[in-house]
Amino acid sequence: MCGMAGWVTFEREIDAHCGVLEAMTRTMALRGPDAEGIWRDRHVGLGHRRLAVIDIEGGSQPMIAHEDGRTVCLIYTGEIYNAAELRDRLKRAGHVFRTRSDTEVLLNGYLEWGEEVANHLNGMFAFAVWDTRREELLLIRDRLGVKPLFYYPMKDGVLFGSEPKAILTHPEVRPRVSSAGLCEVLLLTKNPGRTPYDGMLEVMPGQMVRVNRAGLTRHVYWRLEAREHPDDLETTIARISALLEDIMERQVVSDVPLCSLLSGGLDSSAITALAHRAVTRRAGRPLRSYSLDYVSRGREFQPTWFHDSPDAPFVRDFVAHTGCDHREVLLDSADLADPRASAAVLHASDFPLSVAGDTYVSLYRFFERVRAESTVALSGEAADELFGGYTWFHDRNAVQAQTFPWSSMSGGGLNVLDPGLLERLNPREFWADSYAGALAEVPRLANENDFERRMREIGYLHLTRLVPFLLDRKDRLSMAVGLEVRVPFCDHRLVEYVFNVPWRLKSFDGREKSLLRAATRALLPESIVTRRKCPYPWTQDEAYDHALRDHVASLMADRSNVAADILNRKVVAEILARPVASPPITPHAILDRFNLERVRSICCWMNDYGVELNL
Repeated sequence: MCGMAGWVTFEREIDAHCGVLEAMTRTMALRGPDAEGIWRDRHVGLGHRRLAVIDIEGGSQPMIAHEDGRTVCLIYTGEIYNAAELRDRLKRAGHVFRTRSDTEVLLNGYLEWGEEVANHLNGMFAFAVWDTRREELLLIRDRLGVKPLFYYPMKDGVLFGSEPKAILTHPEVRPRVSSAGLCEVLLLTKNPGRTPYDGMLEVMPGQMVRVNRAGLTRHVYWRLEAREHPDDLETTIARISALLEDIMERQVVSDVPLCSLLSGGLDSSAITALAHRAVTRRAGRPLRSYSLDYVSRGREFQPTWFHDSPDAPFVRDFVAHTGCDHREVLLDSADLADPRASAAVLHASDFPLSVAGDTYVSLYRFFERVRAESTVALSGEAADELFGGYTWFHDRNAVQAQTFPWSSMSGGGLNVLDPGLLERLNPREFWADSYAGALAEVPRLANENDFERRMREIGYLHLTRLVPFLLDRKDRLSMAVGLEVRVPFCDHRLVEYVFNVPWRLKSFDGREKSLLRAATRALLPESIVTRRKCPYPWTQDEAYDHALRDHVASLMADRSNVAADILNRKVVAEILARPVASPPITPHAILDRFNLERVRSICCWMNDYGVELNL
């Protein structure tokens, strides 16, 4: 999977700044624990940290090719799932291969097709190519934005990295945050290309950025398009089933231990069942899977408004049905409340948290346990957004509301900020502007009726504004422990196809994710086929809330806390004074937890990163 960093400077000699390049590269050590490589030319330095997954001995980076008097150097992170087919094509075109790595496929693909190589790739990737003949850098990111890539234009070139911390390490970059940047971290959406830090941008999904002596230009090589859907229901289900099978055959290839993340819901169960069948066929052994649960001091699970059934019984049904090699990861309050864990999550994210509950810390701890035995994991991310799994897809009021349908997920957490600051930030206006900008991008068909047109808009909003947020969270927390997570539902062929299926077919049986359920039904136990969607679970142990409150109280008592001026101390004190609720967790108790998580996250972010607010 790996991490990368680089610096192009047309007015300076990079050799005079080796220490800076090395420091930028070292920030990616957790993403790439297996090896480090740095390549320098006169005006460019490329750094790489490797997590070895394919061709462990031969896939070292940076990787260099010499052809017709020019040198091309490549660094990349991700996986190319059609590498075998591309290697055969490139061999027939005369290219010679010295390794089995997909890195060399990508490098030779650039030599053959130039920047058009991106159009030939199936996979998750972000890469940088320096061409000495052109004195030009290309930064290219995969179509759905599974792998991150940030950049910072400078007057004489550009800085870039897999995470903001690589860029922030450069002595000429300050962690300055404007009003718009602060709004980016407060609201649960991801505006393509933007970051909270002034001057720092993100290569958008499906975009390439070119940097040369003439300056910096951007080009979109892929975007979602509206197309007529010619297939009937039976053909549509068969097509989705065939795509999923092909996707899984490609994504179970690995030279290191591979597993699947299993919750007992439809999405993860479908992925795990497909992967188990592919691995058994390919390797003659069962797939290993992992599930998450919480130790709640002996208390039985209590249904809540948010999560009405425990995952464990459904996981057991699935394992009995398929015969996969399963492990259960149990987390307790000590795992979640450890300040070192929340510090690790902040360092992995580079931004404060913008979603409720203990989700980030529990995911981080879960990935830690999985990484002890596996290096690659498969995940069901993006199925809800693609197939229509959330309740608001099926709520007419939510569908017709002129805002992001998931806005209720981020409705809390703002009242802990200073009222004067909120007035200056005007998050409602920011949210409305973000929504209007997203809506203006939606591709349309001339003959769609009003309802189908609106459901196309809803699907587009999820795939371009919510999915990138979720992918970013999963990438950062998994790579913080050196775990590569693959997301089969983000295969661009599947996304292109399902995006254009009319809503009347997507919801043909009146249930959420009708098409996914129909396409994978034969592989799953009936209990999972009929299970109602349950979100990612939160711990029900009040010991976690006590520990969180203790941490926030200590932060608020610290007179050196640089975040004090932007917080509403009165509101925070009122939350801390309220008694901790016992299970079942109520919406009010979750809102208190969300508020305190946000306070802790903002305080630690501003202190640890030396954030300079420019409001």
